[in-house]
Amino acid sequence: MHTIKTLIYQTQQIRELERLAMERFNLTGWMMMQRAGKAACDYLQRRWPQAKNVTVFCGNGNNGGDGYMLAANAKERGLNVNILQVGQIETHKEEARQALSACKNANIPIFPFNEKENLHHPDVIVDAICGIGIHDLLRDETLAAIRKMQRIKSPILSLDIPTGIDADTGEVLGMAVHASATITFIGLKLGLLTGSGIAYTGDLLCHDLQLPMDIYAHVEPVAEKITLSAYAAFLKPRTRDWHKGLSGHVVVVGGEMGYSGAARMAAEAALRVGAGLVSVATREEHAALLNQDCPEIMCHGIETTEQLDQLLQKATVIILGTGLGQTEWSKKMYEQVMKYPQPKIIDADGLNLLAMQNTHQENWILTPHPGEAARLLQTSSQQIQKDRLHAIREINKRYGGVCVLKGAGSLVLSAHTLPGLCDKGNPGMATAGMGDVLSGVIGGLVAQNIPLSDAAKLGVCLHALAGDLAAKEGERGMLAMDLMPYLRKLSNQTS
Repeated sequence: MHTIKTLIYQTQQIRELERLAMERFNLTGWMMMQRAGKAACDYLQRRWPQAKNVTVFCGNGNNGGDGYMLAANAKERGLNVNILQVGQIETHKEEARQALSACKNANIPIFPFNEKENLHHPDVIVDAICGIGIHDLLRDETLAAIRKMQRIKSPILSLDIPTGIDADTGEVLGMAVHASATITFIGLKLGLLTGSGIAYTGDLLCHDLQLPMDIYAHVEPVAEKITLSAYAAFLKPRTRDWHKGLSGHVVVVGGEMGYSGAARMAAEAALRVGAGLVSVATREEHAALLNQDCPEIMCHGIETTEQLDQLLQKATVIILGTGLGQTEWSKKMYEQVMKYPQPKIIDADGLNLLAMQNTHQENWILTPHPGEAARLLQTSSQQIQKDRLHAIREINKRYGGVCVLKGAGSLVLSAHTLPGLCDKGNPGMATAGMGDVLSGVIGGLVAQNIPLSDAAKLGVCLHALAGDLAAKEGERGMLAMDLMPYLRKLSNQTS
């Protein structure tokens, strides 16, 4: 079930929600600003209950108006409040002027921002400079204000979105506020949850400003958060007469010389999420060694297409690319796999080989990281990261099937579905082998007859949650194989 906690929007949709609230329910921008200020002050006091001194950086738009209203609420509750005005007051719209008047009536000190002036160390800084309407590089005065905030080193609460983050893409507009926490209003913004924005947002709370729930049915979100509970039905307990044939046979094709570990990790991951059988087609030199510490994996030294055919005929799903390389052997394996109709998970060098052929299929899941996505679209990884939603849409249009664009705020998209976004995971997962484990997880789920789009979303979610559990022992130094016990545990979690 979709809720305000899972639906994700861009600026255009948020503006439409505001318009509907005003037209259909007689809400005004001033009323919403008052609610935003109160909600933000409530959150500030919950998050930092000992805070007594608050400095609010206000811009000259409605985000600044929200900051004024927070300041007015804070003063009323007995906090010491100062406002630093960034930009000209004369350009305020009506609602922001009303909010500014409320601050003046409450005798809150308001000072023009000056980068050179010393600022007393407040308990909390509030960032209310720029909101969701900013999509261009920031002006010099705003950049100076951000530098000032960061130098003070007090915790920062951003209103709606950290100043300098593009609400639609997560791109940094030259520089951005590193918020300790962000309270966003009306709905979740995509830029807070993917791209660089996720690194600047801090703890995130979404407040609907008490807008009527009816209006949300009239505005299509751009994505939805992936939650484990939404896919719990696929993890329900098996009947007592279950046998391994009902859980499918995964065939992993990969492990060129020097890269056997990639295929090995994908294979065990598939088993850990419940696949019945897993075989690996790899170089002959690896076959006898690859499963030494996991004998449940069936390993086959494959050098010819005839040998590969015998294995592929038994496959429920094929994972292609983990440690595959781009040698003559690699290309031969790739081309032979492509002749088979079974669903496929294409990763790593499988994607690099695909980028040379530009093939379109519906019966596969592609799992690129930004660099591989860039090769698929003949662009740069920087361009991919500037607008990840656009990138995954282009990959899906060009190559078909389901695409998983990996990275912070991983996205999952198939045709005619709402993109899924995973906001779980952590920096400790930025290490060798994590992508191979993800391919195995998704392949193991597909083997159990879970539809491709659902398997991709569930797989990304399980993988990220397992990473978060493993990270409790420390992010730095975490290995891909550390996820295995948690994958098993999560795969049996049905609620």
